[in-house]
Amino acid sequence: MRFQNNPIVREELRRNCGWGIALGILISILGLLALANPILTAIAATLIFGWLFVVGGVFRIVYAFQTRQAGHFELKAFVGILSLVAGLLLVTNIVQGVQTLTLILGLSIFFQGVVQTFLAFQIRPAPSWGWILFGGILSVILGILIGAQWPSSARWAIGLLVGVTLLFDGAWIALFSLATRRTLDRSSRS
Repeated sequence: MRFQNNPIVREELRRNCGWGIALGILISILGLLALANPILTAIAATLIFGWLFVVGGVFRIVYAFQTRQAGHFELKAFVGILSLVAGLLLVTNIVQGVQTLTLILGLSIFFQGVVQTFLAFQIRPAPSWGWILFGGILSVILGILIGAQWPSSARWAIGLLVGVTLLFDGAWIALFSLATRRTLDRSSRS
């Protein structure tokens, strides 16, 4: 690893590996909590997205007015109003918001899987092309499952995906930090 040649970086990493391990464990616990209650997770994610759209819309509108002399005022203001309205619809209609986000999520996973599957065949016989194909096929299947069960998939899809993502992100952060600590410990003994 590159940090082995820099004693300042090695010492900083050695002091802070514990924080990385703790962060990874915390993120994994949040993932488990999200998996334990996918409906609440979907509602929370919808509210977060909604408020992000609201705040982003307000800033876009302000920006449109501040730069109206530069041109395209109507277009910039329209995009800001659209974002604001979309955000307000999400936060005031949670059930429909969760369903809409789930449909968008299912479609995007499906199309990403289709593109990934075609990509796998384009790069064949490159190393690991089969894993790209496998991931693409899984994404297509997941997208179909979400779409076929929509709108009832709104009860599980967003919460499940957020939970799994947090769980695995936490795991890799903790494991990477642990491996870094072990590498640093071995290099300090030699």
